[in-house]
Amino acid sequence: MISWKKLFSSFIFAFSGIVTTFKSEQNFRIHTMVSVIVIGLAIALDFSIERFIILLIVIGLVLSLELVNTAIEKTVDLITKEYHPLAKKAKDAAAGAVLVFSIFAVIIGILLFIEPLINSINSVKR
Repeated sequence: MISWKKLFSSFIFAFSGIVTTFKSEQNFRIHTMVSVIVIGLAIALDFSIERFIILLIVIGLVLSLELVNTAIEKTVDLITKEYHPLAKKAKDAAAGAVLVFSIFAVIIGILLFIEPLINSINSVKR
């Protein structure tokens, strides 16, 4: 049988994690703000549903990776307050994962936006 109270609590904890990360992590705030701007631009350019779905998947992955990166960093900080080369490697690798996907997100974003932007510019010229 489903425990609705436990299920509801798990959503509350998850939203709390998102809010806490937003308040404490500059990079998460930057990614969130850029996401809002990009979604607004996609709406303004009348993105097709397919383009919009791809855009939302990419945004979701970047934000999710940033949350996982924060979880890894906080866990490492909890385990050791002293400098340790393995702790640095774990934190750097997690940050690197965000960076790698963010680079690909920018490339995907350019590919998603280039045609609608060109079409928009051409329609203004007419």
